[in-house]
Amino acid sequence: MKNLILATLMLVLAAGCNTKSKQENNNAEAEAATTEQALEPNTTGLAFVNVELVMSESKLYKSEGVALQEKTNKAQQSWARKEQNLQNDMAKLQEKYQKGLITTLNAQNEEQKLQKRAQEYQAAMQKEGQQLEEENRVFNNRMADLMNRSIQQINSDKRYKLVVNASALLDADPSLDISQEVLATLNALYDEDQKSNK
Repeated sequence: MKNLILATLMLVLAAGCNTKSKQENNNAEAEAATTEQALEPNTTGLAFVNVELVMSESKLYKSEGVALQEKTNKAQQSWARKEQNLQNDMAKLQEKYQKGLITTLNAQNEEQKLQKRAQEYQAAMQKEGQQLEEENRVFNNRMADLMNRSIQQINSDKRYKLVVNASALLDADPSLDISQEVLATLNALYDEDQKSNK
């Protein structure tokens, strides 16, 4: 009886160890499969790029885009200040005239001066706005060119049948994201362009 209990106990322990070994093997196999999938290249023929991320992290944006954005913001603030000053001067002139502190003739002369100033301001603002618009267009064209060249270089072996902008995605496997590769290539191309322009 004692031997039977020992034998049963040995079988239970062996079965438990065997089950535990099978679970460990299954877990190890699952981990290996996951690791292999992570190491395997993207074979789906699909990829996506987070264009906004690439643009904002690019050397082109950090060296030239930020400065252009600051220049645009300063110009807009300057325009707003000048417009506000002009409106204040018009309001002061009207107040003086209503209080009888200035003659009608003087008020008309001052109003003409303010209108001339407003026209000059509008012309200057329009000219500066056109220059900024052109600079922004050139910057955006350069960014688009670098982005396209980067993607073409990465996909020179035609491994991707479709590369899309991540902003159009609702859901995607992160392994299809080539944004960091595009960023690195874009930065390298930017550096090459900078050297060739010097």
